[in-house]
Amino acid sequence: MEIFSIPWWSALGAIILMDLVLAGDNALVIGMAASKLKPDLRRKAIMFGAFGAIAVRGAMALIVVWLLKLPGLQLIGGLLLLPIAWKLARPGDGGDDEHGGAAADSFWGAMKTIVIADALMGVDNVLAIGGAAHGRWDLVIIGLLFTIPLVVWGSTWVARAIERWPVIIAIGAGVLAITGAGMIVKDPLFDTYVIDNLMVDRIVQAVAGLFMFYIGWRALNKARKNCHGGGAHA
Repeated sequence: MEIFSIPWWSALGAIILMDLVLAGDNALVIGMAASKLKPDLRRKAIMFGAFGAIAVRGAMALIVVWLLKLPGLQLIGGLLLLPIAWKLARPGDGGDDEHGGAAADSFWGAMKTIVIADALMGVDNVLAIGGAAHGRWDLVIIGLLFTIPLVVWGSTWVARAIERWPVIIAIGAGVLAITGAGMIVKDPLFDTYVIDNLMVDRIVQAVAGLFMFYIGWRALNKARKNCHGGGAHA
């Protein structure tokens, strides 16, 4: 594939489109993780987190494509992503805002959540991007650079929206759970030793997403009761 040829531009367009879709997940994770920070730290966390998310995704696309062909990698990634979703679903659950959830109170706590979650979520899509690039890593890098402004803007919007509509946290946790479950059911080991059925895969993802949304919704209601009750029933 010659650089700047029609196939090159066609591949770049496909990669940018996929990266823009993936940027929505990045923005959701970054915005949720930074939502409890003070405004000045939030801006820093969103900026560094956005660049970190893009760097993680780029590094994975450059060095992990061939690893994803190994059975079990998506299964492990999905299993590791589910606890992230669980923590995001329970901000301040149990009446302890300091240790309650992945919407971290510290800059480095937010950064850790952002990098780990994005690395795990990226596993599910690196093969698609690498395949569209046809082995041209310059295409992967250019496509990723296009997504940085969208991730930064989207993350800022999510963090502000969470202050107004906290239920977004429950929705986001559900989305992450669906992603994690999707990685698990797509893995060859799951198909070989559990079940290989598209309908079952969809049911597993739906149940995981709804369950995690319920956990987030319950934690949100509990936090509201504790706030209105002044902690009397904690």
